[in-house]
Amino acid sequence: MSEVTVAQLAKVVGIPADRLLGQLVDAGIQAKGLDDPISDEEKSRLLSHLRKSHGKQGKSIVSSPSKVTLRRKTVSELRQPTASGRSTPSRRAPVGASKTVSVEVRKKRTYVKRSAVETSEAALKEAEEARKALEAQAAEQAKIEAEALARRNAEQERLHAEEAAGRLKAEQEAKAAEELRQKEEKLRLAAEEEQRKQAELKRQEEEARKQKEAGRTAKPRSEPKKPAESKGPGKDSRFARKELHVSADKRGKRKKRQPPGARRRGRQGAAPENQEHGFQRPTAPVVREVLIPESIAVAELAQRMALKAAEVIKVLMKMGMMVTINQPLDRDTAVLVVEELGHTPVEQKDEDVEAELLSADEDSEMLGEAVTRPPVVTIMGHVDHGKTSLLDYIRTSRVAAGEAGGITQHIGAYHVDTKKGTVSFLDTPGHAAFTAMRARGAKVTDIVILVVAADDGVMPQTKEAIQHAKAAEVPLIVAINKIDKEDANPDRVIQELSQEEVIPEEWGGDTQFIRVSAKTGEGIDELLDAILLQSEVLELKAVADGPAVGSIVESSLDKGRGPVATVLVRSGTLKRGDMIVSGREFGRVRAMFDENGRSVKSAGPSIPVVVLGLSGTPEAGDDMRVMSDERRARELAELRHERQRDTRLAAQKAAKLDEMFSKMAEGETQTLNVILKADVQGSVEALKESLVKTSTDEVKVRVVASGVGGITESDANLAVTSGAIIIGFNVRGDAGARRVVEEQGIDMRYYSIIYEIIDDVKKALSGMLSPEIREEIIGMAEVRDVFRNSKIGAIAGCMVTEGTVKRNNPIRVLRDNVVIYEGSLESLRRFKDDVSEVKAGTECGIGVKNYNDVQPGDQIEVFERTEVARVIE
Repeated sequence: MSEVTVAQLAKVVGIPADRLLGQLVDAGIQAKGLDDPISDEEKSRLLSHLRKSHGKQGKSIVSSPSKVTLRRKTVSELRQPTASGRSTPSRRAPVGASKTVSVEVRKKRTYVKRSAVETSEAALKEAEEARKALEAQAAEQAKIEAEALARRNAEQERLHAEEAAGRLKAEQEAKAAEELRQKEEKLRLAAEEEQRKQAELKRQEEEARKQKEAGRTAKPRSEPKKPAESKGPGKDSRFARKELHVSADKRGKRKKRQPPGARRRGRQGAAPENQEHGFQRPTAPVVREVLIPESIAVAELAQRMALKAAEVIKVLMKMGMMVTINQPLDRDTAVLVVEELGHTPVEQKDEDVEAELLSADEDSEMLGEAVTRPPVVTIMGHVDHGKTSLLDYIRTSRVAAGEAGGITQHIGAYHVDTKKGTVSFLDTPGHAAFTAMRARGAKVTDIVILVVAADDGVMPQTKEAIQHAKAAEVPLIVAINKIDKEDANPDRVIQELSQEEVIPEEWGGDTQFIRVSAKTGEGIDELLDAILLQSEVLELKAVADGPAVGSIVESSLDKGRGPVATVLVRSGTLKRGDMIVSGREFGRVRAMFDENGRSVKSAGPSIPVVVLGLSGTPEAGDDMRVMSDERRARELAELRHERQRDTRLAAQKAAKLDEMFSKMAEGETQTLNVILKADVQGSVEALKESLVKTSTDEVKVRVVASGVGGITESDANLAVTSGAIIIGFNVRGDAGARRVVEEQGIDMRYYSIIYEIIDDVKKALSGMLSPEIREEIIGMAEVRDVFRNSKIGAIAGCMVTEGTVKRNNPIRVLRDNVVIYEGSLESLRRFKDDVSEVKAGTECGIGVKNYNDVQPGDQIEVFERTEVARVIE
């Protein structure tokens, strides 16, 4: 290769000339300017230097080139004859007849090392494989994108189809409703037209009759006699029956009226001769099986029987019921109507519809594997026996100090991580008013701890707790509390409990008795050991994975957070964001907190949590479950809400009828109307039950409205309308409610302890009771003789045998110990003097007012009436 300058090499390589000069100096090549020549050997040295600087040492381009190129050059001469003649050996061509051409042939051949060829082929092969892999990856990615696009298109088509089907169904329903309305309107107009024609016909008949009687119907003989028009059921009553008047010779010759569009069809082709429709009237009545839910509207019942609502209303009117088309009917009434119309009623239970909605979600509940869960322990017992204090010591807090009056008003749910293991506790109130709350606690619990004070013994609520535990078939552990007191007598407690069939293990029974002290902590460890031992015997297990199922322990309405519910999870795991349904309420879990107010993300079996996000406050004791989607949860909640509303309306109607009949039979009953508002749902139920129990045959408590939350202006207006008193339990009235109360003078009272509510209501009912009339015999006189006078009547000479006879008191006349007259004294005399009273052992004269048949031997009984105010116990 020929030499090149530094500038030319920099231009060929494509780098700046200054940079190339620096590289040449680093390689040890003497080059001072851009015009200095560089040989092939120097180029090789430069290349070796650059390779070494890039980490490719040991490789020499000069010593072992990958390919060698050889160049060959050969020169030959060719003689080219001229165009005028050919060259012959005998005849020599003239000078200049041919010319000689020099031909130069250059050959270039390149020899490549075998290793380089193999390396090149391997590189080409790898490149080909890489290209194929990239093409396969691109094809796979394109396939995945095509499938995703197809799925999206299919989903969009399905949604469009569902939307179109929904619109079509709505249009069909609207069209059917419009057609039904038009038919009913046509029938109504036809009926009105018929009534008008009948009235007009009667009027014309009446006018004709009057004209005939007055003699004004005669016509002159010259006038032709017109045929008489019969307006009523005379010889020719065809007008009344709306028959056609056709002469005999033309009958049968009229053309049949063609339906609309017949001429147009006639142009296209002849219509078939047989124009009859294919419908045939059934030979027997159609008997349908009609599903009857717990409550059904009149219109829906008629639709299920394929009848008009007017026919159903007619049957109900015959049965003595005035109803409207949208009025709900109870199941018994609907069954009677269906049987009266000749169909077969079939009872439809709302539980079946509810079970159908829950079937898909219940199948997924049992898919997980059951694992051991913590026990749920309910603490029960009498008031002030130390239930909350015992739990307070276990979880090292001060719960009892914050309770009103030192008693528990709500159900408390806590889970405690002890050295012995995790235990969930339910603390239930001990007062008699909270029987329903304690019953709910026994339903969701695994073990019941019965707390009995060693200084007080077995009390009424203690016996009640034993009954709840036995009814729920839950094992019982007795904790004898307050053993640190001086007057404690645990043996007496054991003796009294044995009379209630609670036998300790020491006596051969199956109940563990633990002596504890909530004040000093004595026996707490033994109590926890007993709880965990009992839970091991029960082998408590639950499915931890899957949708959660639990129970509502308590619910309330918080002003800042909305509906708040305490949930005890029975199985599965409740997570933040789950869609839950409980009773008539549903919603998505927006937040969860433990008993200490700390936010948690999930809760497993036997763990109580506070849940936010429900649409309302559910009933305490309702089941809670996680639903797969919001639509299913909404349908289930609406079904339950509608069922409860229909049941309540039916019950109110029955109650009004029963109340009316009772008033007709027994007279008016005094009623105390109450509007009850409380802080939590459990307290509302307990108060309602306690207040209703205070009712008697003469006075009754009627809870007009009840709910959770503060007292609002609408509650005050309802109290004005119904004449009720407002009771607030741990709640207060807002500004609007207080304004209405002050203006209208409503009785609104606040309470924080349930004893005071029950006592005040009993006092109010006692004031409504009519006083009790008591009679007391104060004197008895025996008639010895009777003196009769024409002016003053019969005067009985008597001897007072008992007590005192007073003039102004009522009397009874007895003959052979039978009352024959009841009245009053007209006169009472001692000798000739009028006296006011005569004592025992003294004679007197008695004149009985308006009664002269007094005989010797009769007895005159003197008594007095006193009114005693009655009190409800």
